[in-house]
This record gives sequence, C-alpha cells and structure tokens, in this order.
Amino acid sequence: MFTRDSTAVFALAICLTMSVANGQPNSDADSVSALSQLKVAKTSLERAAFPVVDVHTHFFVKGKHNAELLKEYVAMMDRNHIAVCVSLDATLLKRVDEHCNFLWSEYRDRFVVFGNIDFQGDGKADSPESWSCNQVDFVRKIVEQLKVCRGKGQISGLKFFKDFGLRYRNADGSLIAMDDPRWDPIWAICGELGLPVIMHTADPGAFFEPVTPANERFFELNVHPDWSFASPDFPSRKALHEARNRIIAKHPKTTFIAAHFGNDAENLAELDGWLQAYPNLVVEFASRINELGRQPYTARRFFEKYQDRILFGTDGPWPEARLRLYWRFLESMDEYFEYSEKHPRPQGDWQIYGIGLPPSILEKIYHVNAARIIPGIQEKLAKFQSLSK
Repeated sequence: MFTRDSTAVFALAICLTMSVANGQPNSDADSVSALSQLKVAKTSLERAAFPVVDVHTHFFVKGKHNAELLKEYVAMMDRNHIAVCVSLDATLLKRVDEHCNFLWSEYRDRFVVFGNIDFQGDGKADSPESWSCNQVDFVRKIVEQLKVCRGKGQISGLKFFKDFGLRYRNADGSLIAMDDPRWDPIWAICGELGLPVIMHTADPGAFFEPVTPANERFFELNVHPDWSFASPDFPSRKALHEARNRIIAKHPKTTFIAAHFGNDAENLAELDGWLQAYPNLVVEFASRINELGRQPYTARRFFEKYQDRILFGTDGPWPEARLRLYWRFLESMDEYFEYSEKHPRPQGDWQIYGIGLPPSILEKIYHVNAARIIPGIQEKLAKFQSLSK
C-alpha cells in the first residue's frame, strides 16, 4: 500500500538512502522479538537466487522522480539481483513521456512502464461532473493513447488503483461501477494490444470491518484512518471482487494481474477458486508477505499449484532491509521473523515464516512468468543475464 502524503515520501527517501549507504539491513529485521525467548535459525540472504523482475513499483507515486533516489535504487537492484522493475506510474494523457524519460535516460534496460488513468484530470475534487472520466470523449482518448504509447514502445501494461470502485465518482456523485460497460473498450484494447492490466481491487478484509480492538489491523487503521472502508458509503469487499471478476470473465482475451494477491491473501481458498474460474487471471504478492508468511504450509502449497501464474512484486521502492525479507520468505524455511524493517509492524502485529520454495519454482516466480506475460521484459532480462555472466 502507499500514501501520497509528501511527508511519507520524504521519509521513505531518507530511509532508502540510509539503507543503501550502510549496505546492511536493519538489525532488528533479523531479530525474533524483543519479548520472545524463541531461538531459531536465521538465514542471511543478501540477494535473490535468480534474477528478479519486480512487477509492482512506484517511482513517481513514492519517488516523485527523485534522480538521486533512482540512482541509489538501481545500485540496490544490482546488489540484490533485481534485473528489471515495472513502474506503474506513467499517467496517460499527462505523464507518460516524463516518466519514461526519467527512468530510461540512464537505465533503459532496467525498467518497463505501465500506464495508469487519471479519472479526475483537471476537474475540481468536489465537482465530479467536471472530472475527465465524465466527459463524453474520455474513453476514446484513453483508447487512442494506449494505441499510441504501445506503438511507440512506451508502455507494457495498464494499472488501475484501488480508487477505481472506492473513490472515483460519476457526474451525479455516485461511485463509479468498476464493471460499467462504458469501460469495455479499455479492457478490449488492452487485449488487442497485448497489454496486461494490473488491478488493485478492494483491500485486506480487516479494512472493511469496524475499527475496534477486535479488528486484527486495529493499530494501522488508527494510524491510517483513510485506509478504512468500514462504512455504508463504500461497496463491500465482496461486491468489489465480484465486479472485478465480471470484467475478467467478460474479456477472456485480456490478461489481468490481481495486485496484492487479489487482496485475498488471507483467504487462499477463495483466490484458488478465482484462478480456477478465470484462465486469463494471474496474481502478484506486493506487500503481502505479511499475510502469506503467517500461513506457510497453505502458502507453499498455493505457490506450488500456481507456480506458472504468480509474479513477484514488492510495492517499492523499499529500503534494502525490506527487499531481503522477501528473499528470506521465499527461499528459506526460517521461523517466526519480521516481515518489515519497520517497528511497530506496519501491516498486522505478527511475524512470519519462510516457505522455502525449490529452485524450479523460484525461477518462475522471480522472472520466468513475468517475461512471458509482460511485453518488453524478456529483452531486458536477457541483456541483464548476459552482462551478469
């Protein structure tokens, strides 16, 4: 998850810079718990076992096109065996050229770009009738720019943020329905152009429950009250998932990537049902090792079953300590360790376990699946691998 708050972005940049400068993870990230007497093995993993494609990063939303931050992060990518990052921040009709130029002026072989849609545009926040999405030619313009950007080799997919279904509004002030037929040309053209669509739909189940001490995410929802959707003003989590699934079913020629494990990482049986029902659906697990790592047996079986349909993602840029916890989660059988370098824990007050995937599955998760699904990855990955020999 991310915040657009400028203070948080500045703090992230400072944290990343300090982590890169030190070249070491926060020592607290490798400890068990200040209160626990448990003594267990600790696996130190400073890089991934195979080249990595991170399909979920935000170099504008989080990095604000900070050139120094980008340089430091690429150095971190080198240290950690990350070949390519997918930045989801090229806003169509607004920031495609700027974002591509920022990433590609020095690091063209290390990044691919997804477009996203600005539904509000230059409209006033309190006047949805003035928003771009409520103008008669909005969909046509988006479709045309997708064609142009794809033709120029600028974008490799399309991103939808969680505001689609939760905050974007029609001209009359009602919430936009995700599966409104007016968006059909967008889903269809992505299929025609071979552009996968990554969708952040809803959020963890706790975010739709009352914010009381009985809520397992009580602490973070108090810190971030805007993350709570436990109000009749919002659709239910179930309704949002059903709307997304109707889109996927209606457009079988378009590949959909369910971000954050479909925001259903705490219910892998349900996610299993979706993957069985929709062959054009794949998932990525950015910011969800906290959920997956507390159910290591179930998670490992899930990764084994869907090893060809899971992509690696982080929701970064993150500090180096966070990245190395991803390697530890995927590659080790370590027990009861932190999922984040932050204290207090940012996404659930618990610790996690590694799922110790075998090399044959790790390689698919780290890069093989992404290279097959996302245009432009294979060429950059091949170049990285040749230079790494």
